[in-house]
Amino acid sequence: MGHMNDNDVRTGQARPSIARTYDYLLGGRDHYVIDEEFGRYFEKVLAGSEQIAISNRGALELAVRALTHAGVDQIIDFGCGLPAQRNVHQIAREQVPGSRVVYLDNDPIVVSHGQAMLVVDDDVAVVQADVRDPESIRKHPEVQRLISFDRPVGLLFSVVLGFLEEDADPIGPVRYWVDVLAPGSFVYVSCFRAGDNRRTALVQDQVRKVLDRGSWHSDATIAAIFEGLEMIGPGVVPCVQWRPDGSPGPAPTDWEQLIVSGLARKN
Repeated sequence: MGHMNDNDVRTGQARPSIARTYDYLLGGRDHYVIDEEFGRYFEKVLAGSEQIAISNRGALELAVRALTHAGVDQIIDFGCGLPAQRNVHQIAREQVPGSRVVYLDNDPIVVSHGQAMLVVDDDVAVVQADVRDPESIRKHPEVQRLISFDRPVGLLFSVVLGFLEEDADPIGPVRYWVDVLAPGSFVYVSCFRAGDNRRTALVQDQVRKVLDRGSWHSDATIAAIFEGLEMIGPGVVPCVQWRPDGSPGPAPTDWEQLIVSGLARKN
């Protein structure tokens, strides 16, 4: 994909994509000029806010290692975004060779790129889907082919719930999956935590203005996501501090306070 310019609007890229902006902030090349401009806003106007993306990715990788260390060999990655330098199936297979992964995203460009780059064997699939429609996801042929729900599954909801509004039942999709999971399954969630400071307001207003969506969730909403599950490690904490063994991570910056994560097991 890379650095496109004159064709951005003609190819439908009149607005930045959060997935492609995330790619830019992580040092990738699979984004358009309009995504890079959006990313530079965070780097320059909101200096330091790019650490949100970096610490979020770090926590996700630790969570994948934790659930595969527990023997989980099948994972669904909701809102997967563009391929990274180290993808979920690659991280999982370091501990559990042959791990099966279904990547889901609602951005057709992300999906087509992922299908071209990631589907290199029969144990990986990239599917276009909406996290708000879990029943359709569960019935999708690729999900049924790769995921057996009578065995433990690892579910990854990295940031994706931050783009479901509070009044649109952001925890509903997660609770649907919790009900159908076998004991021994894991649920990982990272999301933006609501705050009452100027930095939070600036970031949220900019995301809403450009993408027409985005929500920072309350501590009560985040806690409800994990209700009835056994929390792993320190519970829900800023991503930069999340460690599966509960050991303390570095003190979060003001920006890193805005994104939290947690991993829980269904017993």
